[in-house]
Amino acid sequence: MQLIQENPDLSAYMAADEAIDHHHPLVREVSARLAAGVHDSYEYARAAFEYVRDHVTHSQDVDDPRVTWRASDVLEQGTGICYAKAHALAALLRAEDIPTALCYQHLGVLHGLVAVRFHGAWHRQDPRGNKPGVDARFSLDGERLAFTPDPSKGETDHPVLYAAPHPAVLRALREATDRAHLWRTLPTVL
Repeated sequence: MQLIQENPDLSAYMAADEAIDHHHPLVREVSARLAAGVHDSYEYARAAFEYVRDHVTHSQDVDDPRVTWRASDVLEQGTGICYAKAHALAALLRAEDIPTALCYQHLGVLHGLVAVRFHGAWHRQDPRGNKPGVDARFSLDGERLAFTPDPSKGETDHPVLYAAPHPAVLRALREATDRAHLWRTLPTVL
């Protein structure tokens, strides 16, 4: 699949916004701690991915009713659904000057991912969190995502790389009173 930058200006994929608040002290603290243990940006990207995948729970998997959406809140509370975890990973990567996009899959509802730019190309990553039947891994040599869309079920990959969270996703996260409410209002299309 050919990935398409929504914005041709690569600096847009380094910007902070309300959801990807990579200037927040907590995001900076976590990024500094992760960066201290690695030798280069590739190792850092893997460490940040594994941190979000493994240390921030997917709220559905652990039956946590809280809804997080801002990267700093995701890191502080240690939980979030796929979109929130993607926001946290994007913030950690952007904090260390790694261009990062948000992207989506349609799997009945929208599923949130990130894409990182290395070697002049975008590489999608899925920090959702592993569980039985899900084995997402950081990879620059072929995708190792949590899910593969099934076209026979109408599932698809969206090729657009967004610099900021899609407004429909952000609206659903912000307006949700809890995860059960969010599940009823998740966007199904972009």
